[in-house]
Amino acid sequence: MKTELGKAMLERVQGICSALPEVDQIVDGFGHDVMKVRGKTFIMMGEGHNSVLPSLSIKATKEQQYLLLEQGGYVKTPYIGHHGWVSVDMEAGPNWDELSVLIQEAYLLAAPKRLVKQVLESVAR
Repeated sequence: MKTELGKAMLERVQGICSALPEVDQIVDGFGHDVMKVRGKTFIMMGEGHNSVLPSLSIKATKEQQYLLLEQGGYVKTPYIGHHGWVSVDMEAGPNWDELSVLIQEAYLLAAPKRLVKQVLESVAR
């Protein structure tokens, strides 16, 4: 992330992900900052050529995607939206309380069962 807005967004996402076990951050071949758990992507962030706003895409179920699109503030992620992915409508501005929950849910979708159990047990305490 190069812009101040992009760097700030990345720091917020890193803060949320820091509470989750075995999260790796990489930069993919397209220049996106990607959060993975055990090799499975659950967050993608980038800065496009046509937009001054950064992008934040989150793994979701198709049911979650439908509800988020209906609610507003989210759009279907290009190229992978048919798999349930949603992107934050940055024009509307991110709701970080909601995004914190969505990022944790995305992690649980991608994580192996052992890590899901570990996270859910720590939340229950």
